[in-house]
Amino acid sequence: MARLLSVNVGLPRGIPWQGKTVDTAVWKASVQGPRQVRRLNVDGDRQGDVAGHGGEQRAVLVYQMDSYRFWRSELDRNDFTYGQFGENFTVDGLPDHEVCIGDRYRIGSALFEVTQPRVTCYRVGIRMNEPQMAALLVARGRPGFYLRVLEEGQVEAGDEIVQVGMGPEHMTVSEVNALLYLPGHPRSQLERALRIPALSPGWRGSFQALLSQNESGGATTGNAGLDPASGPPAAWAGFRPLRVVHKIRESSSVMSLVLEPADESRLTAALPGQFVVLRLRVAPDAPALMRSYSLSSEPSERHYRISVKREPHGVASAYIDDRVEIGDVLDVSAPRGSFILRPNDAPVVLLSAGVGATPVIAMLHALAAKAATREVWWLHGARCGREHPFAQEVRNLLETLAHGHSHISYSSPDREDRLGVDFDADGHLDIEVLRGLDVPRHADFYLCGPSAFMGDLSAGLAAWGVAADRIHTELFGPAPSNTPGIATTPSRPPHLPAEPSSAGPVVSFARSGLSVHWGSAFKSLLELAEACDVPTRWSCRTGVCHTCETGLVAGTVAYRPDPIDPPAAGSTLICCSQPKGDVVLDL
Repeated sequence: MARLLSVNVGLPRGIPWQGKTVDTAVWKASVQGPRQVRRLNVDGDRQGDVAGHGGEQRAVLVYQMDSYRFWRSELDRNDFTYGQFGENFTVDGLPDHEVCIGDRYRIGSALFEVTQPRVTCYRVGIRMNEPQMAALLVARGRPGFYLRVLEEGQVEAGDEIVQVGMGPEHMTVSEVNALLYLPGHPRSQLERALRIPALSPGWRGSFQALLSQNESGGATTGNAGLDPASGPPAAWAGFRPLRVVHKIRESSSVMSLVLEPADESRLTAALPGQFVVLRLRVAPDAPALMRSYSLSSEPSERHYRISVKREPHGVASAYIDDRVEIGDVLDVSAPRGSFILRPNDAPVVLLSAGVGATPVIAMLHALAAKAATREVWWLHGARCGREHPFAQEVRNLLETLAHGHSHISYSSPDREDRLGVDFDADGHLDIEVLRGLDVPRHADFYLCGPSAFMGDLSAGLAAWGVAADRIHTELFGPAPSNTPGIATTPSRPPHLPAEPSSAGPVVSFARSGLSVHWGSAFKSLLELAEACDVPTRWSCRTGVCHTCETGLVAGTVAYRPDPIDPPAAGSTLICCSQPKGDVVLDL
């Protein structure tokens, strides 16, 4: 008979770690006597990161005494105490290779249901003083699992654990954990897991993404269940020389370059909405500049078009505007990115402001090229007619569509701008405009523009009832950081590290416009990015969760340690990789 050995609770507190403060409740202490278990947690217990832990599906974390014994031997340690692995219940019995998702257990007067394995987290490594612990839990098949509270009640150390129900597919915690994190994701097993009603929504979404990847016949590398936003693999590594064949003034501040292969070979047609990285050699004795630009033309194997807004202090945009000439050859990466037009029959709403029109006009070109019968809405905001790129081009494309609609807002129209001809309304483009136009809420919405514009519209669409999976956004520049549990500090623009190296491979952060030499002080590309205040996303820091998966535009990397499941082709896990030479990252 399985038995509850200890009930462990803890409250979030700030822990110093690598010069930062981590808010975590992974330090748990064993408590005596009965404890009330409620829908969201055990009395006296809280979570520091509610995005990754806690909530109805993850109310109680369970870890087994058998795994304690395993880790004592594996790590050659004898200093463990109950709650060592951040668990609420330390139990004798209930091994991960026997407990199934959907199993139900009565402990004391409370009733529980198994919902998912433990999610990998770097904080258990802090608690264990073992940085690789998150990866080891997965690699050794000993993650532990979460319980949902079906009936609240009291529990106490010494209580018997009585199984009162069995999961319908009899898939063990170990099997489900391996299905997501380890290489190989058989379709039959994915379908089996998705038939388990008790499986938590997060894991269900991951398995659905893997199943879609399995069925699409597209990308065969990477793990869509962990990194669904990585996008299709790039058509080539590094850069190709493309010649400037046209230079077109689109507005007072936007210049387009039309690029063709310098050797007259074929290109790979981009998916509408993707971007390329340019390597610009502004001065012969200075490092090359890396900049990302959305493609703004129809998908083509013959040419690409980029459209660049000249920024007040933009070195690269000034170089393109003033010094790049027809006939010049530029280094250009393969198209990449996951902000792409969905191939379905739903209505399409293309929302943009300023130069944010560039990726969505590529989508409009693709829809026009196929004479799409879908309902298509073009909604754009500009300051005035002088700063309104692609105005006539958009009108021409919309005329080819059976169900095309347009609405243009000018926030500060010039005297010569004609209301009802050049634009449709004074003011900014916001959710009230969409409401007034009766834009269909079941459409796919594609947003690109300044961050405030996208943040306000995304929030407005969600409040209006638009499903989250129908709102797609593209940012120019670095994406927001995701550093779970780290105390917020004032943001700084990317910069050289405090003690920059003068030798070593050059690491270029394309979106941040920063290039630095790699130095031996860093253990990973993630640590270098953090030292430069380049925005990053991570969670496990050990090559398991793929949160840090980043586009590898050029160069190669070495892994220490090797990731549990390799990233998609053309990407790298920056938390456990180091450059083998010069590299360009999509950060």
